[in-house]
Amino acid sequence: MIHVLAHLELNPGTRDKWLAEFHALMPKVHAEDGCLAYEPCIDIDSGAPAQVALGPDRVVIIERWRDMAALKAHFGAPHMGPYRDAVKPFVKATTLQVLTAA
Repeated sequence: MIHVLAHLELNPGTRDKWLAEFHALMPKVHAEDGCLAYEPCIDIDSGAPAQVALGPDRVVIIERWRDMAALKAHFGAPHMGPYRDAVKPFVKATTLQVLTAA
């Protein structure tokens, strides 16, 4: 199984607009062969002393894929290009962590 953590830094004040676009995309990604999970996450105050706050302009997308072939197919899925174009004005920076269980 492949796990992906996508960390997005959004332009100030655009998180709600970005979330609307992402939620519209989710059913299409969930329908992709090999998609096991795909959801945006924002931080909450847990009271845990080690927690590092993301802040109002950051989102983490948590993904799980059956295998690397499914993830690579996702990168080129036909709905991803229009989504990337739609959110481009909102996204300041993106980093990915692609992981597997140890």
